Amino acid sequence: MEVKHLKTTLLAATIAAASSFAHAESFQRIATFAVADNIPAGKAKSSVTSSEIITASEDGNTLIYSDSPMGGIGFIDIKNPNQPLAAGFLDLQGEPTSVAAIGKMVIAGVNTSKSYTEPSGYLAAVSIASHKLIQKCDLGGQPDSVAVSKDGRFVAVAIENERDEELNDGELPQMPAGYLSIVPITNNKLDCASIKKVDLTGITEIAPTDPEPEFVAFNDNNEIALTLQENNHIAIIDAESGKIIHHFSAGTVDLNNIDTKKDGALTFNQSLTNVRREPDSVKWLDNDRFVIANEGDYKGGARGFTIFNKQGEVLFESGASFEYEVVKTGHYPEKRSGKKGAEPEGIEVAKFGNDTYIFVMSERGSIMGVYRDTGADPELVQMLPSGIAPESAIAIPKRGLIATANEEDMVKDKGARSHVMIYQWTKTAPTYPMIQSTMDNNNRPIGWGALSGLAADLNQAGTLYAISDSFYSAQPAIFTIDATQSPALIKDKIIITHGGRAAEKLDLEGIAVDPQGGFWLASEGNAEKSVPHQLLHVTKRGAIDQTVPFPAELLQHQERFGAEGIAIQGDSLWVAIQRPWKDDEKNTVKLLSYNTKTKQWGAVRYPLESAQKGWIGLSEITIYGDNAYIVERDNQLDSDAKVKRLYKVALSELKPAPLGSQLPTVSKTLVHDFLPELKAAKGYVVDKIEGFTIDASGQGYAVTDNDGVDDSSGETLFFKVDKF
Repeated sequence: MEVKHLKTTLLAATIAAASSFAHAESFQRIATFAVADNIPAGKAKSSVTSSEIITASEDGNTLIYSDSPMGGIGFIDIKNPNQPLAAGFLDLQGEPTSVAAIGKMVIAGVNTSKSYTEPSGYLAAVSIASHKLIQKCDLGGQPDSVAVSKDGRFVAVAIENERDEELNDGELPQMPAGYLSIVPITNNKLDCASIKKVDLTGITEIAPTDPEPEFVAFNDNNEIALTLQENNHIAIIDAESGKIIHHFSAGTVDLNNIDTKKDGALTFNQSLTNVRREPDSVKWLDNDRFVIANEGDYKGGARGFTIFNKQGEVLFESGASFEYEVVKTGHYPEKRSGKKGAEPEGIEVAKFGNDTYIFVMSERGSIMGVYRDTGADPELVQMLPSGIAPESAIAIPKRGLIATANEEDMVKDKGARSHVMIYQWTKTAPTYPMIQSTMDNNNRPIGWGALSGLAADLNQAGTLYAISDSFYSAQPAIFTIDATQSPALIKDKIIITHGGRAAEKLDLEGIAVDPQGGFWLASEGNAEKSVPHQLLHVTKRGAIDQTVPFPAELLQHQERFGAEGIAIQGDSLWVAIQRPWKDDEKNTVKLLSYNTKTKQWGAVRYPLESAQKGWIGLSEITIYGDNAYIVERDNQLDSDAKVKRLYKVALSELKPAPLGSQLPTVSKTLVHDFLPELKAAKGYVVDKIEGFTIDASGQGYAVTDNDGVDDSSGETLFFKVDKF
C-alpha cells in the first residue's frame, strides 16, 4: 500500500509552538533513582549499569527495568514515589532487551546469542514479589521488544536477529532473518509449546529476505503493531491467528530548516529530502490509530513522530516541529546534526484524566515531549527534562505517574549514572524549561546551549546577557534574555565576529556590560589547542574591536583552566581564574585585575574551599554595590556535589599587587548556597553552576551550563537567587 505523505506546514508548526505550555495541567518531576543503587552486593559500584526498557507492576508500586550491561532486571519500590527505593536485582544470565508486566509476573526477553549469525534467546517469566525465575521459553532467536496483550492472553516478541553494523557497512540482507513470536498465556503461565512464529519475509521493499522487527504493541482488539526499523516498514498482525492483516512502508519525510552539519554551530537552514522514517517504538492511540518514533538506524531518521491508521494512512507528521521544541529548550545535540539530530526513540501513550497523552523521548536530546491527543494534530503540552538518553517510559495513570528509563551510564567518564526519573501529573503549570528561546525573524528556532557566563543590563531590570562556551566553537555568541517572563526567554542571538566572520579560537566564559558601550568578554585559553588566554571587547552587535592578551609574566605559569568570569569596577576589569596556576599557593586562585587606562595588570589571591572529591574552582565574578560576588564550586554531581556557593568579597579588599610580587589574600563571606535550588529540580545535581549576575533592581540570577548536551542531561537550570 502506498503511504500518503503529509508535510507539516509552517502554520501548523507555528500553532503548535504557540500552544506550548498554555495549560495548567502538567507533569512535574518528583524523584530520581540512580540505577547504580541497585547493583547487587559483591559487585563494584563502579560497574556499568543501565535502565533501558521499563515497566510497572499491576498495582503500580514497583518499577522493573531491563539492565543489559548487568545482565538482569532491576526492581524499584515506588510505594512512595517521591522516595524511590532500591528493591533488588535478578541476574538472568544473558542480555535482557525488554520487559513487560502482567499480573504478578514480569516477562523479559533475554538475548543469549553467540554471534550475529548464531542468534538465540529466551523469554523469562519472573515473580515480581520473590524476584525468582518462574519459567523460560526458548525463542530460537535474538529478542528485542516484548509486549503483553491488555487481556493478558498473549505475549508478542520481536525477534530481531539484528545485523552486524561492522559487516559490509551494515548493509542488508544479513541472515538469519527475524520474525515475530506470539506466546499464549494459559492459566497465568507461558504456553511455550504453542508459540506462533509469524514469517515476515517477502513483505518489505527493503531487504525482503531479511526483516528486522524492532518494536511491538497491542491494541484492545489483540492486534499487534510491529515496526521493522531497518526495513522502514510496519505490519499489523492478528495475535489470535498470527496472520498479517495489513503491512505498508513507513514512508519518507522532507525536512526543511534543520541543522545537518556537525560543525560546532547551531544553524537551522539546511534540508533533507526523502528521509526514511525507520521507526523504533510504536504505541496505539486507539484501536485504529498508532504513533511511531522515527529514530532511524540504517539510512534514515526523520527526527520526529508520525501518527498512522492501521490501513497505512499518515494522519499526522511532526516534521521538524518536535526537534524545534528540543532546540528551544536548549537540548539540541549539535554533535548529532550530521546523523539523526534529536533522535526520538521511545514512545508512551496513556490517559490521564480526560485526556490521552503522547510522550515522545529524544534519546540524544535527553528530553521528553508531552503532547495531548486531539484526534487530529496533537497539541504540545510541555517538554520534560530527563536523564541522559531516555530509552523508554511507563505510565501509571491510576497513580498519576509516569517514569522514564535513561540508559546512559557515564561512570567510566566520572559522569552521571543511569537514572530512572518519576513524574507526577498535577493541576499546575509546568516548571520546566526554566529558560527557552523563541523563533528568529526567519521563523527558525534560536539555537543555544552551554551557557557559561551571565551579565545584567545596566539600566533595564530583567534584561540579561549570556554567552556560550567553546562547545559551539564555530558560533560564539551573546544571548539576550528577558528574565521577566517565566520561563525566561532568549530573544536574540549575537554572533561574535572578527573581520566580518564568526570569531575563531574562543572559549567564552565571562561577560560584562561596558558602561561605555558594548561588552567585555573573558576567553579561557588552552595551549594544547592554540586557544589563547585573553580578554575581548566587542561592540553591541558582537564585532571584536579590542583584544587584550594575557601578559607573558602570567602565561609562564599558565594551566589549562583560565578565565571564568569578568566584571567591571571603574577603569578596572576583574577576572576570576577558575583554578590555581603553577605559581599559586595551595587552595588559592587569582583574581586578576587589568586597568583599561594604564594597561597595567595585577592580582589578589582568593582562598578556595577544600575539595572532598575532585577539585574546587571559580565560575563567575559579578560586582554590585560595595562587593564582588564570586561563584565557587566543585566539579562533582549528584550525591557527590558539596560546594555550589556564592561568596562576596568587599571591594575595599580588591587592591591588586603587581604580577610576580607577593599577592594579598582577600577574605570572603558566604552569601548563598545553590545546592537547594539544584536539588529542587528533582533530577541529579549538576556540577556546573556557571553564571551569576545582579540586575538593575538588585535581583540576583543564576544559570547552569548544560555542556552542549554532550554526555550531559542537557538540562539548564535558570533561577532567581536573592535581592541584593
